[in-house]
Amino acid sequence: MQKRDPHAKLKPTAPVEVKLAEALPIDAAHPFARLSRLALRIVPLVLLVAAVFVLRREFRGLSLHAVAAAMDRWGHAAIIGALALAVASFIFMGVVEWLGLRWVGKTLPWGVAMAGSFLANAIAHAIGANLLVSGALRARLYDRYGVGLTQVAAATLFAGMSFAVGIAALGGGGLLLATPKALAATAIPVSFARVAGALMVAGALGYVVLCGVRRRPLSAFGRSLTLPSWREASAQLVIGVIDNGIAAAIIWILLPPHSTTFPSFVGAYAVACVAGLLSSVPGGAGVFEAALSKLLPTVAVAPLAAAFLGYRLAYYLLPLVIASLALAGDTLLRVRKD
Repeated sequence: MQKRDPHAKLKPTAPVEVKLAEALPIDAAHPFARLSRLALRIVPLVLLVAAVFVLRREFRGLSLHAVAAAMDRWGHAAIIGALALAVASFIFMGVVEWLGLRWVGKTLPWGVAMAGSFLANAIAHAIGANLLVSGALRARLYDRYGVGLTQVAAATLFAGMSFAVGIAALGGGGLLLATPKALAATAIPVSFARVAGALMVAGALGYVVLCGVRRRPLSAFGRSLTLPSWREASAQLVIGVIDNGIAAAIIWILLPPHSTTFPSFVGAYAVACVAGLLSSVPGGAGVFEAALSKLLPTVAVAPLAAAFLGYRLAYYLLPLVIASLALAGDTLLRVRKD
């Protein structure tokens, strides 16, 4: 794992967020790190302004009545399906959590890993700053099980990499498998879809190959990290594809029938997810919707807006409320014990 122990230079009273930031593999003095911070301040603003412009143009004249009517047409099966898919997605995130903890040398009970994953992902996805916030929440829960901050940071990166290779493979596969007719229903040119899809799939598979052939630690910014084994990387890839596919299906099943095929939809979904992540806006709100609406020009505006709303409710708002209540309850119990 990392070369140096972050505990040595930190006071015991330092907030967990500060200690976790020290554990994450970032060297603030490196010139590239300074350039990255500058870019991360500029890019989100540009993407947010662009998203506002796109959303105003795409949803101009849209009435709440039309959105409500589109939601009425969902039916009970679609609503139950969306909620079930959200639950399934969080379960798969929990599986990745357990694997990540085992990778760093901590085999915790399934229930603990599931709880830590749910709290970290439900809250961090909704409020942004995923790595730091989710890591801080993990550290808070896992501290009582003897999981160190460096191990928490590594497990957090393991989960993030699972998402990255999963969305790359899923989106790339969708772009490669979608027929020209299906892609015609999106704003993605066939030639671009094939090239981008091939690169995305190659990147995801390349990660697995790299984990198989590179057993020496990777070094960057004064830190080192040992990659997972090829078996662990393969598990990251497979579970990441399933998890992201489930998340994409939440929106897809809420769209009108035959709006778009699933392979072409997940290709657009992957691109929109990347745009949302680059924006650093909490949950990619606005940027994700703007990107996906531009990539699905043939889908009627009202049903698309309704599907976005259902996705946000099932996958963001409801888990956030449940996780916040659970975290508050855990805090009260800890205060009473102390």
